[in-house]
Amino acid sequence: METALTITRGHPLPLGAHSVEGGINFSVFSRHATRIWLLLFDNPTSLDPKGYFELEPTVHRTGDLWHACIKGAKPGMCFVFQADGPFAPAEGHRFNRHRALLDPYAVVLTDVENWDFSIHCDQWLKQHPGEELPKAQYRVKGMIPREDGFDWGNDRPLKTPWPETVIYETHVRGLTVHPSSCARYPGTFLGVIEKIPYFKELGITAIEFMPLQQFNPYELQRNNPLTGEPLVNYWGYSTVAFFAPHAQYSTGRQVGGQLTEFKAMVKALHEAGIEVLLDVVFNHTAEGNESGPTLNFKGLDNSIYYLLEDEDKSRYKNYSGCGNTLNCNHPVVRNYIMECLRYWVTEMHVDGFRFDLASILGRDPSGRLVPNPPLLESIAEDPILRGVKLIAEAWDAGGAYQVGFFPGERWSEWNGHFRDDVRRFWRGDEGMAGPLATRLCGSADLYQHSGKTPVNSINFVTSHDGFTLNDLVSYEHKHNEANGEDNRDGSNENYSCNYGVEGPTDNPEIEAIRLRQIKNMLTTLFVSRGIPMLLGGDEFRRTQQGNNNAYCQDNEISWFNWRLVKKNKGLVRFVKLLIQFRRTHPILSAEDFYDPEDIIWFGNEGAPPDWGKTRFLGASIFSREDGGHHLCLLFNADPAAIATALPPAPVGTRWHLAIDTANNAPEDIFEPGQEPLYPKQDRAELIGRSLKILVTHPIAD
Repeated sequence: METALTITRGHPLPLGAHSVEGGINFSVFSRHATRIWLLLFDNPTSLDPKGYFELEPTVHRTGDLWHACIKGAKPGMCFVFQADGPFAPAEGHRFNRHRALLDPYAVVLTDVENWDFSIHCDQWLKQHPGEELPKAQYRVKGMIPREDGFDWGNDRPLKTPWPETVIYETHVRGLTVHPSSCARYPGTFLGVIEKIPYFKELGITAIEFMPLQQFNPYELQRNNPLTGEPLVNYWGYSTVAFFAPHAQYSTGRQVGGQLTEFKAMVKALHEAGIEVLLDVVFNHTAEGNESGPTLNFKGLDNSIYYLLEDEDKSRYKNYSGCGNTLNCNHPVVRNYIMECLRYWVTEMHVDGFRFDLASILGRDPSGRLVPNPPLLESIAEDPILRGVKLIAEAWDAGGAYQVGFFPGERWSEWNGHFRDDVRRFWRGDEGMAGPLATRLCGSADLYQHSGKTPVNSINFVTSHDGFTLNDLVSYEHKHNEANGEDNRDGSNENYSCNYGVEGPTDNPEIEAIRLRQIKNMLTTLFVSRGIPMLLGGDEFRRTQQGNNNAYCQDNEISWFNWRLVKKNKGLVRFVKLLIQFRRTHPILSAEDFYDPEDIIWFGNEGAPPDWGKTRFLGASIFSREDGGHHLCLLFNADPAAIATALPPAPVGTRWHLAIDTANNAPEDIFEPGQEPLYPKQDRAELIGRSLKILVTHPIAD
């Protein structure tokens, strides 16, 4: 006989939906709601509630938490809330009792393939005043999670030391959805597992996944003007449910299987010695501005969760560039973010986070940047989060740029100065030798003043946001027409060069320069102090066809074409050996800044560098950590060839050639210990736009 559903008082904590003896306990926050209802559904596809329960304030409210225990409710059932209260946008309130609201603590959302944001928009309500929203709004619901019995075995945090870390940024779907991946489970968490042998062979130690908390891919509601095909939110920087793994990244074999499959991916990566870092977007949500949908936060307590304009609270402060800004330093929101981060660490075993537009996390309710932001301090000092890696994108769309000044010693930062200075030096801009030298040494100009070290600098030349490395040397201008924004979106400051032809070319001379420049910038990345981050696919010349903002392109513009691995196998080998080279010479990844006696800079013919004009830069580096090997870096960004004097090798040693980007594979980089003797010990010649790295070895008896 079917068990009847009955409501009892329940408990205010923990928030969310949790199994208790005989039923499920529900708890949700709302300070300004006057009435709240809980709707229970038998299964994910049902649009008719099995139970409709009003939470009586005198019984089911403790402070600002509304709670109830539903006896007879079971895991696998689904639920939404409805909340009544003032609809007074000018005062910051947007309650509407007819709207289905997702639980902010939901760990599984169901039926997301049928999500239709238009049902939730204010425009619909204006066109149908006084009417209830259609039942289709119940398609997407939170599901009470089943006990998956996942066996973590002996899985433990890897805690790879920062100096040993090499990050690979990638996208779960884009990594394996292309047919060339030959993945059994393309575009999924399980598909990532299939590429682990490749990651191990390459030598990376951490994968930074672009957002994989539940978002709605179908929110854009516009088409590609070139093809007419619908555009989607491919990147996922528009979170709906911060506790829930993205359902579309599971195989769909079981409802709620995204939890188990995500855990399986993490466990497999850990077994391979690879950490999992999540790109998290706590600066804004998918609800957008005053014209956007109401999904959860707006309908539960808009004035608490968001930063609203002072004069007109119907409008949202927009430091994210995406319509709204989370009120991160309100105690309620701060607690929500902290609980979310702890969940991903304790229950899902992730190793760290990259915080998108992290400067927003340091803004107070009025939008001002504060010196010691409570949220940032809480994250850094939280006992559970003390062992995880924390990375900040230290800027936002409201004008904050805090690279080198981001609050807190634990925070590492995406170093945008590194990206720009390396690009400009190798493009041949004048006056860039000095900035490049600073970046090679760990960016002391940015970090030393506050007691930070090179490990606080996440070095990168390219990231998801902008050109791929192949496109950086193939396009002078962005080509974002397919995004449907008249090519206005995406950065105009790319510091790129096409070397004579815009886009692909069969000209062998141009192709040779492009490949050389790719190797030059990759080498610079891996010989610089700080933490290297490689954009996934740069090692085999992945292209986005000149699109530098492919956020809406779920197609071959964004997908990894694995046929390029074979086509560009020489470059893949080059990157693999670059990572080995960095490990062989720990002086390059040391945790501290160089001592003055450990590195000597020189210009053409061994003279002191002309920092203002030279496009050539030489450095002699002495290492005590790896047996006393000297390194000699020779960087020539000038289009013309140069010859220069070499510093003498220490007594009893000779220079050997480790890297020469002017050579074709396999003579462009050599296995550690296999570097050939350099023919001239006192002089080196470099063709235009090339580099050499020499290492010392003892003279053979």
